[in-house]
Amino acid sequence: MGSARGLASVGASARVVAVTGAAGFLGRSLISALEGDDRVRRVVAIDVKPTSAARTKTRSYEVDLTLPAAETRVAEILAAERTDAVAHLAFLPGPTYATAWAHELESVGTMHVTVAARQAKVRKLVLWSQTWLYGAHPSNPNFLTEEHPLRAPRGEPFFADKIEAEDQARKLTQPSPGAVVTILRMAPILGPTVRNLVTRFLTRRLVPSMMGFDPLVQFLHESDAIAALRLALAHDVPGTFNVVGEGVLPLSAAIRLAGRIAVPVPHPVAELLTGLGWLAQLVEAPPAFLKYLRFLCVADGRKAREVIGFRPAYTSREALLDFVRAQSMRDVNLLPEESA
Repeated sequence: MGSARGLASVGASARVVAVTGAAGFLGRSLISALEGDDRVRRVVAIDVKPTSAARTKTRSYEVDLTLPAAETRVAEILAAERTDAVAHLAFLPGPTYATAWAHELESVGTMHVTVAARQAKVRKLVLWSQTWLYGAHPSNPNFLTEEHPLRAPRGEPFFADKIEAEDQARKLTQPSPGAVVTILRMAPILGPTVRNLVTRFLTRRLVPSMMGFDPLVQFLHESDAIAALRLALAHDVPGTFNVVGEGVLPLSAAIRLAGRIAVPVPHPVAELLTGLGWLAQLVEAPPAFLKYLRFLCVADGRKAREVIGFRPAYTSREALLDFVRAQSMRDVNLLPEESA
């Protein structure tokens, strides 16, 4: 079961945690959890706008990580607040047409954050990443470990920027050997309140699938994602970890459990139409994402279980069903939507 096992293990009575991307879904959720933990003294929220999760412990700073001055400003904030750890969550959950801006936010923005953390002598950095970066390939093993190369297509900016961000985070330890860098590669997140590319895919009445393909998929419940972040902040666990729900599902079963109808499309046709739609800014994702509807891309969560002590409270199936229940209430206007 996912749990935060107690922040007291690293002297959390004096702990100050900074959260970038504080106004996003993960940032808000993590700050809410830290606000409720009396062993966290202060939370430092960094984003282009204030976070709705801020309460008595949180100090909010409006910083645009895409600007050249962001590095100096973030360093000043971290030093002034005597920050112990940074949870770097300022990443897009899905692709965008504004690829130049996304590169400045994710790749260059991560460089700003890591350099600022080094200047402010922050001891720990926890970075949100995604298992999608392994890429979907017919040669993939049943479960991808952290040692598997990242083979998502570098020609697609959504993947390239996040791979570069991981590289930037690791550089923090080179001039600062005492620094702890933890990278959490999370499976696609589902739950009752998160809204992202996957939830939008599964809320269509007719869901496209690739004719002749039915890959296994895995999910991570939103509450388990927050539990994993808290564990990484609470314990010194340097390295990269896959954070996934237990078990996998065939894509066809996931679509069926979501109460949707799969519409098989020949993949050459799908790639052509999706490519044209992406150029015309009419679809939500570029053709590179179609590979995840054809080939396996599921990760092995054993290392996170053994090293961090992360045990998800929800299986992949349960995370999906919890999302489906919430969506059913949303469909009859009993539950509001919340964007990721």
